[in-house]
Amino acid sequence: MSGICGWLEVGSTATRNQQISERTRNPLVRFDGSPAQTIAKNNFALTVAAKPSHAHLHEANGLVVGVWGRIKFRDETLQDRAQAKGIAAVLAEQWRQNREKIFSEVAGEFVCSILDSDLQEVVLATDPLGTRTLYYQMLNKGILFGTSTDALLGHPQANSQIDPQGLFNYLYFHMIPGPGTIYQAQNRLLPGESLHFQAGRIERKRYTRVKFDEDLNRPFLDLKQEFLSLLKESIREVTQYQRVGAFLSGGTDSSTVAGILTEISGAPAKTYSIGFEATGYDEMHYARIAARHFSTDHHEYYVTPDDVVATIPKIAAIFDQPFGNASAIPAYYCARMAKNDGLDLLLGGDGGDELFGGNERYAKQYIFSLYEKIPASLRNQLLSPLLLSISPDIGLNLARKARSYVAQATVPMPHRMETYNLLMRYGFESVFSQEFLAQINPQQPATMLEHTYHETEARSLINRMLAFDWKFTLADNDLPKVVQACQLAGMEVAFPLISDQITAFSCKLPPQQKLKGTQLRYFFKQALRGFLPDEIIAKQKHGFGLPFGVWLQSHKPLREIAADSLSDLKSRHIVRPDFIDQLLDQHLHEHASYHGTMVWLLMMMEYWHKQHLPGSN
Repeated sequence: MSGICGWLEVGSTATRNQQISERTRNPLVRFDGSPAQTIAKNNFALTVAAKPSHAHLHEANGLVVGVWGRIKFRDETLQDRAQAKGIAAVLAEQWRQNREKIFSEVAGEFVCSILDSDLQEVVLATDPLGTRTLYYQMLNKGILFGTSTDALLGHPQANSQIDPQGLFNYLYFHMIPGPGTIYQAQNRLLPGESLHFQAGRIERKRYTRVKFDEDLNRPFLDLKQEFLSLLKESIREVTQYQRVGAFLSGGTDSSTVAGILTEISGAPAKTYSIGFEATGYDEMHYARIAARHFSTDHHEYYVTPDDVVATIPKIAAIFDQPFGNASAIPAYYCARMAKNDGLDLLLGGDGGDELFGGNERYAKQYIFSLYEKIPASLRNQLLSPLLLSISPDIGLNLARKARSYVAQATVPMPHRMETYNLLMRYGFESVFSQEFLAQINPQQPATMLEHTYHETEARSLINRMLAFDWKFTLADNDLPKVVQACQLAGMEVAFPLISDQITAFSCKLPPQQKLKGTQLRYFFKQALRGFLPDEIIAKQKHGFGLPFGVWLQSHKPLREIAADSLSDLKSRHIVRPDFIDQLLDQHLHEHASYHGTMVWLLMMMEYWHKQHLPGSN
């Protein structure tokens, strides 16, 4: 899997660039050992590290093109030429003719870099859904970029000063959303964005934007036929000539991928599932239903608290920024099983919820939106004042529910989705030291949320929420989680449910086909009825959630490493020591699964510091 790293710097030398490229290359390959190709000249260097089918590097007439990932031209003629000459060579040709327009002519999961040493310019781009990350930093007389912040730090001009705002955003979002990073000097490209550097100036722009067509009205059977055809095409395309398996959580997405993989391969698909010996967390029953239904070659592993203790340092090491999604651990154990079985590629079902309306909050926000349909005068002058005046401690259950409903329904979107935010529930002043709060803008997350939500051109609530989640749920959270967990295991991963074709299909699907009243993924489930087992279609979404808070109560080694890491965190003057004490001594005993999330976030933040900045205090 690995990645890409490079720079352009006026006044550098080929010998120096070659030495630096070795330092920047090591973080790219340290986990999976992929082969690396490097071109180093007087004023630039570029390294692409990946297996041959995913690494593309071309140099001609002062122009160097590097591509990491799965990429192809939409135009068949150009794609035929790319197969004959190489994708990077054809990209170089097209760049001379069409400049940034070429990024709209390619599809797939990719990061692309173009360096012109004569004009001293650099152009970078990521795919429309941001399946791979790309960071950059300005140099004194140039630019530095790469798919890993650790790789960037191998350059002598890299700035490793921590950004307090990044730490705050991490605890707010449980990850650091782009374009920010953990380092003050580094930034990240957004999905579908390109960057142009020349003469010390940077220009960023979207080369593609989400466009929903909400007025199409095609017969269901036509939509179903096209959708099933696209599913098969997307899975077939990424699995050619490889030994392939699939994650299988027992949900609709992973079950669909496993079933179609079996169908197109003509042999039982290898599937991988994780279980937990914890009440309310184990979904293995549904994975087994799907495995039996499709007759897959099924493999299971039950993650234990001891596994978590052993894996936490590894997870903190593979993520180059603090990352708080605990399901990275079960994803890693799935990938490790596949690697041990000799597979080349795992297929993830990520993205189905965000393309077809599968998250519970979509239905919840629809219910809240109904309040807006009441005439404004009635809402503002009678209902809201009356119901909000009710004490939240009132004994009448119906009155309490009515007050709670109005209290949330009157919060504008997208902030309404944050009413359950863990950090906001605690209160910023209760969690952070005054010293730390003085260095950050606590309103930045709200500004980011609002900007992302309102930049989407869609009339329907569901499509605005889907586009919002493509950024914060997929590009910033779920995709990095799976990509990095698989890289830790040395396993390649692909996401066929978010192929360009299926994403385009989703954008043309009528909003009511995604969320019909409160029925989630209405079209998806109807289109796959008869293919998926009825139990899978009817089940509630769960996935590979880790029962960390529950295990903290019963597993002494896990409790000890959590307590030790939070004790060490106190010396960093980020989080109030009294909050940490209250979290461990009181809150965790009141509601282990709820408050265990904050313990995990703080623990992983401290482990990240120790893994990436071992000398920091």
